[in-house]
Amino acid sequence: MAVHAYRAPRSISEAVSLLANESGAFALSGGTDLLVQQRSGARSPGAFIDLKRIPGLLGIEAQPDGWRIGAATPCIEIAEHAGLGRDFPGLVEAAGLIGSKQVQGRASLGGNLCNGSPAADSVPALVANRATLLVAGPQGERRIAAECLTLGPGKTVLGSGEFVSAVLIPRPQGRQADAYLRFIPRTEMDIAVVGAAASVQRDADGRCVSARIALGAVAPTVLTVPEADAALIGSDLGAEAIAACVAHAQAACKPITDRRGTADFRRHVAGVLLRRVIDIAARRAAEGV
Repeated sequence: MAVHAYRAPRSISEAVSLLANESGAFALSGGTDLLVQQRSGARSPGAFIDLKRIPGLLGIEAQPDGWRIGAATPCIEIAEHAGLGRDFPGLVEAAGLIGSKQVQGRASLGGNLCNGSPAADSVPALVANRATLLVAGPQGERRIAAECLTLGPGKTVLGSGEFVSAVLIPRPQGRQADAYLRFIPRTEMDIAVVGAAASVQRDADGRCVSARIALGAVAPTVLTVPEADAALIGSDLGAEAIAACVAHAQAACKPITDRRGTADFRRHVAGVLLRRVIDIAARRAAEGV
């Protein structure tokens, strides 16, 4: 199907109506994946519904209980935002890894999420930080956890007329911090072979009171492992606890083998990266970063 329409709605309700009623309509939050897919023939949009002109879908706002990020906000703004960088250095690092600086000028969290790629850089960091997504649709607004959006590669729970309008991230508590790392074959501008994120909180004695890890590109969707989180809680985040966490995480991995890496290689790299992000997050939490 050839693209026959471009729409630039000025309100959420108008965008919902267009997505629900235009034949073959796709939401355009950034377009850095969708346009490539359209040109390669992987997708055939009948219409592009550009979300970047809708008030509230652009911008980063500090709220009493956390942060609100418009789903179409360019990643470059996230990567350079001082306030987010203080609260969520790992998420900011992840946003800064999405393509080149030019790509980050268009790319968005909404697009990175809704593209449904298991290797998306921002998604493990959002999941580790317990992000909630605001979803607009014909029935109004609903909220879903970031880890519940994707069903598999390229597939989401979004229904007809629905799109992600904003990302809500709870403000970190005292001595809580995150980190994100990925492995790629090249030095930059590549897709993650494995991505790993962690968020940990420590008490005044250095013990872990809260933890969440998330892995990308090792399963059909971003992987969370409650047993791995539990292995860290109550520990001083030393080598023994991290080893137990890694063992649970690697056991839960279901990676594929492709030309970029074997399943065994991905499982090994997941363990290496997970050790590193837990160490980084633990140090940041101790330093109050």
